[in-house]
Amino acid sequence: MDIVLRASAVFVILYLLLRLLGKRELGQLTPFELLVMIVMGDLIQQGVTHNDFSLTGAMLAVATFGFLALLLSWITYMFPAMERLLDGEPRVVVRDGAIITDNLRRDRMTRAELESEMRLAGIASLKDVAWAIIEPQGKISFIKAEGRDRRDQA
Repeated sequence: MDIVLRASAVFVILYLLLRLLGKRELGQLTPFELLVMIVMGDLIQQGVTHNDFSLTGAMLAVATFGFLALLLSWITYMFPAMERLLDGEPRVVVRDGAIITDNLRRDRMTRAELESEMRLAGIASLKDVAWAIIEPQGKISFIKAEGRDRRDQA
């Protein structure tokens, strides 16, 4: 039972920590951030299983993490109000070609990172963006401005 309680405590702390770290996808992590996440996995294992190297201990820890993840998923599905609290909300970072710097700052995203994501989406200029929204999963959705004539871009 000790392993289940430890795994539950670590799960909650890990969940809160990841929510505080912001909305970033794995591909957006810097090499250092990725290394920290990998090391964190080892630290979590030591904290959860302590000195228990048995298969039973490992299975209890994994099952507890899996159950709690499933429980969170079920809660967000059944109670839409909890989805906003647990998963976060989309945040508009560009509106009609203008960057909303306060929202960009909340997710600790730089203008250069935003522009890089725009280029990856095939968008050359902020003027071409009607909306850019950071989704709760960390992806950025771009909605292009419509009705723009090529001569307007010169």
